[in-house]
Amino acid sequence: MRLTILGGGGFRTPLVYGALLTDHHERRVDEVRLHDVDPARLEAIGRVLAQMGAGHDDAPTVITTTELDEALEGADFVFSAIRVGGLEGRTADERVALDLGVLGQETTGPGGLSFGLRTLPVARHVAERVRALAPDAWVINFTNPAGMVTEAMQQVLGDRAVGICDSPIALARRAAATLGIDPAGTTVDYVGLNHLGWLRGLHSGGRDVLPDLLADDRLLGSMEEGPLFGLEWLRTLGAIPNEYLYYYYFNREAVASIRAADQTRGEYLLAQQRGFYAALARAGDDPYGEWDRVRRERNATYMKEARDEGQERDEDDVQGGGYEGVALAIMAAIARGEATSLILNVRSAGAVPGVPEDAVVEVPCTVDAAGPRPLPVSPLTAHQLGLVLQVKAVERLTISAAATGSEREAVEAFALHPLVDSVTVARELLRGYRARIPAVDAVFTRRP
Repeated sequence: MRLTILGGGGFRTPLVYGALLTDHHERRVDEVRLHDVDPARLEAIGRVLAQMGAGHDDAPTVITTTELDEALEGADFVFSAIRVGGLEGRTADERVALDLGVLGQETTGPGGLSFGLRTLPVARHVAERVRALAPDAWVINFTNPAGMVTEAMQQVLGDRAVGICDSPIALARRAAATLGIDPAGTTVDYVGLNHLGWLRGLHSGGRDVLPDLLADDRLLGSMEEGPLFGLEWLRTLGAIPNEYLYYYYFNREAVASIRAADQTRGEYLLAQQRGFYAALARAGDDPYGEWDRVRRERNATYMKEARDEGQERDEDDVQGGGYEGVALAIMAAIARGEATSLILNVRSAGAVPGVPEDAVVEVPCTVDAAGPRPLPVSPLTAHQLGLVLQVKAVERLTISAAATGSEREAVEAFALHPLVDSVTVARELLRGYRARIPAVDAVFTRRP
């Protein structure tokens, strides 16, 4: 099988390749095509993969290209992990918002809308080229904002575009492990949108064991989400939220912490990755070792603004990874009929009561040769449904604004986001992003 990775020069590509190296099935990926618009990054990651594949007789062949059509033609699966505007764009996503006193974060809040505005036209173009050159391919989307981008790609590819994220699966696994239960033997009740969902139940041995976790100070406090949200608030919710809901429930604290830091997350990663790619460009015989060192350092500082000073992440979380395993499981289920259950971003199709059937949601799915099918979930609470519908409306306004170049819809999207507290600020956000990020401005200045 042929796997195409878009954004193949990106830092996480070795995670995907490492997962492929563990697959020895006769029907496995035997060719990987890496596509990136930056040839230097592509060459650097190619060196990392070459070292990883050395000594593996059945290591997938790696082909690199900067030509999109060459990368896509004849693909069986397309893994999309592009970053339009690079990390430079991410730093602007963060700083424009922070300068106006609102959350500056990559996917949540106004930064996510800026990221979406410039990414959606590219994602739609990719979907159109997949439809033309690899019509039977499945697109596995990790490009952020993942739910929004997946929904836009589905307008071209239908259900063959599937969004993935490691956050909800990692949350469910942490909860099970904290209780001393094998995650493989649990049934998960999780529902929401990408980076906006709740673990509401964890069934094992015929009963829901999540209340046991919520009631136990020691166990709940040992999970990352315990100190993050506070035990009292988790018990008030009666659920464990996705970590990104910290930015909603503790917005003032998050904004204050980020503004007080010497640099934003994007600025940190920009400096780190510039050093990483520069180091790989120099002579060296251990590119994988350098990549692994930087990976661990990167994971250890994830969501640092949400933790108390001196509080370290658990070793299992520092190890990172996860989404590459989800991608491999999807491919195995579809290509080989190895049925599995995963939390994915798919069309609701009636699975989530109160949410439009064509809206992309993040829910447990069964996956087999026919692709993913969402499992019905119990209704959202009024608070959960209200937040989901409001953010979904914002996502759809952003998708429309990116497609039509409508400034009015873009302002409306910013203004209606729960983390933007003023229409005036919404207008200033759009002006600021257009001034700082050429790819955002191009959405509104391009000719039809």
